[in-house]
Amino acid sequence: MARERQIGSGNTELGLFLKARRNRVTPKEVGLSAGSGLRRTPGLRREELATLAGVSIDYYTRLERGKETNPSPSVVDALARALMLTAAEHGHLRDLVACAARSTAPESPSPAAQTVRPGIELLLESLRPFPAYVVNRTMDILVCNRSGLRLFAGMEKWPAEKRNVVRYVFLHPDAPSLFDNWEEQIRACVGRLRALVGIEPDAPDLTALVGELLSKSAEFTDLWERYDVRWHTHGSKTFHHPEVGDLTAGYQSMQLEGTPGHRLVAYYAEPGTPDHNKLVLLDMTAPEPSPASPSDPERLL
Repeated sequence: MARERQIGSGNTELGLFLKARRNRVTPKEVGLSAGSGLRRTPGLRREELATLAGVSIDYYTRLERGKETNPSPSVVDALARALMLTAAEHGHLRDLVACAARSTAPESPSPAAQTVRPGIELLLESLRPFPAYVVNRTMDILVCNRSGLRLFAGMEKWPAEKRNVVRYVFLHPDAPSLFDNWEEQIRACVGRLRALVGIEPDAPDLTALVGELLSKSAEFTDLWERYDVRWHTHGSKTFHHPEVGDLTAGYQSMQLEGTPGHRLVAYYAEPGTPDHNKLVLLDMTAPEPSPASPSDPERLL
């Protein structure tokens, strides 16, 4: 499938999202009879969704085709209920509507910031032995402490400009065996990218990463076409690390003020536990960082 069908304008992103979610809801799930005969759609028909949302079939069809771009908040909420959207998906639908309602000639997307303030580097250092790193919105690793990169086994062998969490989980040969639940990891990565692309479909950094993964990963392509929207800000992950063994660590993702799109991600474990000891070992055995300019955002601490 051509990229133009994968990443489109604000109008088409709204329509594609509605169609994808409509195809995911069965008549039985919303209390409708499937009827007799062969159904040409895997989920709800347009007229069924329009009825559930309390709008005309003509109006809904224009929404899905990008001809109508300014539904009222009540219509958006009704569509979210009919499509059984999660809170995150409902919020994303609102964002898509706001994007589609903008001028047909929006301003060019601003490039994502790649630099990290020196104070942030000191903060990462203070978190040792816990792995910590800063990513931008496409999940490039901009800076990290010693174990922050080493947690992703084998990523240190990649050039600095290729060190990206999404690229790693889909394209690095060690990723499927490193994560205890690799399938959930890749779904979360795609869900975050979907949310970003939906509201800024022409951003060069987003389209470049998505285009690369569409061309290199069948798993990414399959998940991308589902139009799932999700992201995880905290929780726990289990790693089968080749150097320190199995470990489970909590994690927290935090938005950094003053640098739009940057997030600090830190992992932790209760002191005195085997998992904490393995994080300490991961930090202690990490190689010394190579000399780098203080302004280099890619260096390791």
